Amino acid sequence: MKNEILVVDDNFDIRNLISNILKDKNFIVREAANFDQASFEIDKQLPDVAVIDVKLDKGDKDGIDLLKKIKKITDLVPVIMISGHANVEMAVESLKLGAYEFITKPFATEQLLNFINRALENIKLKRENLKLENKMFHSFDLIGESNQILKIKKLISKLSSTDSRVLISGPTGSGKELVARKIHKNSNRSKNPFIVMNGALLQSDNYENELFGSENKDGSVSYGFLEKASNGTLLIDEVSEIPLDTQAKILRVLIDQKFKRINGTKDINVNIRIISSTSKDLKSEVTIGNFREDLYHRINVVPIEIPKLCSRPDDIPILINYFQKKISEINGIPEIKLNVDEELLYSYDWPGNVRELRNLVERISILSQNENKSNITRLLNEILNKNSTQNLNETTTSMSYPLKQARENFEKNYLLNQLRKNKGNISKTAEFIGMERSALHRKLKSLGIKGIN
Repeated sequence: MKNEILVVDDNFDIRNLISNILKDKNFIVREAANFDQASFEIDKQLPDVAVIDVKLDKGDKDGIDLLKKIKKITDLVPVIMISGHANVEMAVESLKLGAYEFITKPFATEQLLNFINRALENIKLKRENLKLENKMFHSFDLIGESNQILKIKKLISKLSSTDSRVLISGPTGSGKELVARKIHKNSNRSKNPFIVMNGALLQSDNYENELFGSENKDGSVSYGFLEKASNGTLLIDEVSEIPLDTQAKILRVLIDQKFKRINGTKDINVNIRIISSTSKDLKSEVTIGNFREDLYHRINVVPIEIPKLCSRPDDIPILINYFQKKISEINGIPEIKLNVDEELLYSYDWPGNVRELRNLVERISILSQNENKSNITRLLNEILNKNSTQNLNETTTSMSYPLKQARENFEKNYLLNQLRKNKGNISKTAEFIGMERSALHRKLKSLGIKGIN
């Protein structure tokens, strides 16, 4: 497939010269003489590379404005800026704004071709890396045999034939986006876009532009998340972070199934599935006035709650074995074998949940190549002990309690850890700690421990 180059220069002779050079090398060339023509070409279809003159005679906008326009749309199109009146400040500004290279006129044919070929190689590498990242994300599955995870899998299956709105709740790193992607993948919209809008990362003064898009004075259109997700699925991640006034407008869209772009007059019809996620208790956010109750009920048609990893310890060895194989496949390295019976894996509280466990397995997989089992176990313990301040916190906190309460706190934490280690099995736990099964039941009841599900 031939690469397409957009050449923008108000001087016909120079534009024609550059175009002929590129056509001789079998590039497809589109030309523009000013900002409006170039803007039209960019809106029609993005080129593989753009070669843009800084100074354009007609109109108020120049090549720098075109550079900004392209970079606003995507960072994956290299822009080579050219100028016959260049100075250091102009070159520096262009490069700061994201230009791939800056060339001064007159320039040699070899120099231009060299820059274009390098730009194409660079963008090819970026796209391959992006594809690999997406492949890595999509290659991971929802893993677990605990009751909580089996219920979620069953619910995902039931949702496949519907367009119901879903609210996914769970702590950071528990797999909320993964669940949302699985819902989309199993749905009738699977061949259409899956778009993620992160409510926690957007600037408060730019929410509506990002969501609804805008119509600019020059006639160009900036598409928002709602249009980018057309006929597909929009995941509103960390929905609790969206400002109240924007929440009201999202509610209006859900009711009317249409919206207007910023500065626009035409209604845009909405045909998307909305999935929302949050790491906060959204019902509590409603109670304290941080989230609209009417919007909460609109997005919470089907709730899915993902548990903390430490509350489903029987999934830990399954996840470790799964990640070991997957990380080996993705990175092309031999598979390492972690000791899944290591006690620290079950006493550690996993604040980063499944993501933290996956990162741990990947780190050990890379660092432990050609190491023996004892060294792998030592590295595992070093990492978890470094990450955990649990023992220090328990010791410090216990000093402020009377003896009886401190003893109860220790017993409760000790028994919880043993239950996690033994996957909630009362008989195995009783045998290990040297208690009768009936006595352990009484102790758990007196400490308010209901067991591990």
